[in-house]
Amino acid sequence: MPQRTSLADADCAIAQALDVVGDWWTLLIVRDAARGVHRFDALQQELGVSRKVLTERLRLLTDAGVLSRQPYQDRPVRHEYRLTPRGRALLPVLIALQDWGDTWVLGEGETMATAEQDSDEAARVRALVGTRLPALELLDDGGGSRDPVAATPYTVLYCFPSAYARRDAYPPGWAGIPGASGCTLESCTYRDQLDEFTAAGATVHGVSTQRPDEQRAFAEKEGLRFPLLSDAGLTLTAALRLPTFRVAGVSRLKRLTLVVDRDRTVVEALYPVPDIEASVRAALEAVRRGSVRARSAAG
Repeated sequence: MPQRTSLADADCAIAQALDVVGDWWTLLIVRDAARGVHRFDALQQELGVSRKVLTERLRLLTDAGVLSRQPYQDRPVRHEYRLTPRGRALLPVLIALQDWGDTWVLGEGETMATAEQDSDEAARVRALVGTRLPALELLDDGGGSRDPVAATPYTVLYCFPSAYARRDAYPPGWAGIPGASGCTLESCTYRDQLDEFTAAGATVHGVSTQRPDEQRAFAEKEGLRFPLLSDAGLTLTAALRLPTFRVAGVSRLKRLTLVVDRDRTVVEALYPVPDIEASVRAALEAVRRGSVRARSAAG
């Protein structure tokens, strides 16, 4: 693959970065690796790219330290391609590109924490049903690492833009962003109905891109009885291509809810969420339906 940089670009970080990831296929490979697609044949199937081109791009990304080759089979030797810390540092770049595309290519250029019901963005989220969440860990509000999928039959992951213990911590103009307001109501509604979710066989986790200390202060103020998980590194966001919007220099999750079963498969995806209390009821009903189906299958 020819080098694109010149001596004039030697001190330009943008040019040097594009020399590694400025190709159509390389960023898509990073995207799919973040989604849990690690093997050559699976990457080729996902991307629809020739073996020659894929081999070249994988070599480039491996040589650049973005991917590492890890053997998963001895005879014959076969490798998986996994993101390194340098590769995971590209996730905010991917999310920024996705946000720009959702806002300016697929959308109308308006900063929103939601979407129209018939939008391509909403269809992408609802198409997550049947998708398996790859293995990953997020920081909880206590600072420890936690799998977002619990050992219970179901896990409800409600993703929210941001919630703070103090009103003056919200970015300027927050209330004017469509879909941004209501995070406290949503968390408190899950808090008040937590016993019903538990009885139905579900664990509740709230997820935002905030720091754990911000989440902890909010959880303590509102007396939440379930963990808030931090996706500040955008690991979960990139794995599922969850929609975001950017305010005050931070990529924030748009409000949506996923119901995931014990096998890590998404069984319900609620987006957009025009009525917060109704979405909590819908998540509880999805868990109850799944529990009834499981009992019927077992009996």
